[in-house]
Amino acid sequence: MSHPLEPQLAAYIAGRMPEASDLCVADLERISGGASRETYRFRLTWLEDGQARERKLILRRDPPASLIDTERRVEFEAYRAFAHSAVPVPKMLWLEEQDAALGHPFFIAEELAGFQASPQMLFAGGYDAVLPKVADRKWTILGEIARADPDALGLTSVMEAPALDACWRRELDHWEAVLDRSEAEPQPIARAAIRWLRANPPPPAQKLSMVHGDYRTGNFLYDEAGEIHGVLDWEMAHLGDPLEDLAWGFNPVWCFGRGELAGGLAPQAEAVAIWRKASGLTADPAALHWWTLFNCVKGQAIWVGSARAFIDGGNREPIMVYPAWWLMNAQDRAILKVMGQL
Repeated sequence: MSHPLEPQLAAYIAGRMPEASDLCVADLERISGGASRETYRFRLTWLEDGQARERKLILRRDPPASLIDTERRVEFEAYRAFAHSAVPVPKMLWLEEQDAALGHPFFIAEELAGFQASPQMLFAGGYDAVLPKVADRKWTILGEIARADPDALGLTSVMEAPALDACWRRELDHWEAVLDRSEAEPQPIARAAIRWLRANPPPPAQKLSMVHGDYRTGNFLYDEAGEIHGVLDWEMAHLGDPLEDLAWGFNPVWCFGRGELAGGLAPQAEAVAIWRKASGLTADPAALHWWTLFNCVKGQAIWVGSARAFIDGGNREPIMVYPAWWLMNAQDRAILKVMGQL
């Protein structure tokens, strides 16, 4: 049975590909996961110059209510900025910011097929021999993101460029405000962390960098050789302190039950060393500690905001309540651990 979006999607793409005929969208299916965009894969077939053509594509559409409110243009331009760079990303095709075509804004990209993203599969035993390679590639790529010049990539025209000494405050203000408007019950542990963060601000950012915003195990595509073929989920991308991106992966909830291994892959000191070599930047321990604790607060704000969208009925997808159910207690414990209070 075909998906009801297929004819609408085909009509939209036909308008973007006037050279094509007999254009058809088939096998449209929702990909599980992703709480801030609905993600679908589909197959596009058409005739061009008398030849039959086929392409595997991805549709990312805004849901009715999102875990994270973001501009899809920012995500689209973040991907596009790193095309043909040392940062592997899928190719972006079309961005639609109006609701008319599919009911909500969306963009369409090429699918990177044949790879895995699941942390559970990565840590199930079959990939043990290549985990050091995955670790090296993961933080080398993050170093490349940190090293890049946002101005040269054209990103300062689509994203706010804060002053170097204002990066921390902008992010902390934003996520504290999410907690303020979303919490269904008091969050005393996160509030204690926020008080400490404000009383002990980090030094100014050493440079303004592209910050992916959710760079962790689970948001990249890997293969059996340990190579990484695509960095995904740029919906929280912004310009800021490169240490914010590095420290997000050091939030203890992203250890996936693998002891002290950052991202389930490597000791934190090893991850930092790989990142420093690739980025050419420094990782002051006190600043990194500040950003790690901040990212624990950010994580809690995301889980609390997700629960709020579910409670209010704006989005009743199970993915909205699962992070709150699974992670809020774990995130409180992570905050206490980073603060040395567990």
